[in-house]
Amino acid sequence: MSTPARHIRTVLQSCYSAREAAALCRIICCEMLGQSSVDYYLGKDIILSSNKERELEGILCRLCNFEPIQYIQGVAPFLGRLFHVAPGVLIPRPETAELVEEMLKEIAPDGRILDIGTGSGCIAVSLSKELPEAQITAWDISIEALCIAEGNNRQLQASVCFVRRDVLTYRPTDDDRFDVIVSNPPYITEAEKQYMERNVTDWEPSSALFVPDADPLLFYRRIGELGQSMLTPGGKLYFEINRAFGEAIARMLREQGYTKVRVRKDISGNDRYVMAERGWK
Repeated sequence: MSTPARHIRTVLQSCYSAREAAALCRIICCEMLGQSSVDYYLGKDIILSSNKERELEGILCRLCNFEPIQYIQGVAPFLGRLFHVAPGVLIPRPETAELVEEMLKEIAPDGRILDIGTGSGCIAVSLSKELPEAQITAWDISIEALCIAEGNNRQLQASVCFVRRDVLTYRPTDDDRFDVIVSNPPYITEAEKQYMERNVTDWEPSSALFVPDADPLLFYRRIGELGQSMLTPGGKLYFEINRAFGEAIARMLREQGYTKVRVRKDISGNDRYVMAERGWK
């Protein structure tokens, strides 16, 4: 194979836009085949061994089956760290990183923090690394997700306590006391599924993505209820949300007794986060 970059783009353009194919080509050449960025952008060729040629064809086959490049690589970046990812967890998004950055501006460095629906552990582990004095607990219902999150916790030398828990059925105890609750729960309605890319719908876990059309606030309502007993007075609640439901979630939280409820936009200008505090009564 004398021109790998051209071959990669030619194969991928049957499945992806030219822009997506170019982005994937750079990742494959520079991050997976070992070409330097300088050589890549100068248009220099890579000389591939027969083993590397077979590896490349395997990568292209998986991409043409719409498998996300992060699953193929086995890692995804998040706030300057690499997290192991696999089809059992969502791929960390830049919007979620924005939420963590906002939290770090506001929360106490030694607080008790609960991450509900931790997935890869990207939120909880990042908070643990940035706030080493904090006590951080993370819940998920998926055993597979918890295994991946615990692996990231070990690899990145964080100190999160992971617990398998179904937030919809859990009944809190007197020992459940937190200063902060954060969650990026399932929030995409089933009706929206038809507009999504196959690399999401075919590969990422549906249980972490979708909620019933008839009850899109299912997880927010339940977590809000739990927060009323589990958060300390003045404790903070942080949500990543479906952009269509920002005001509805804010209204629901006010009705539940939360104060200082805010809806914030992401870098693209979409409603993406809701923050609130538990009242002192």
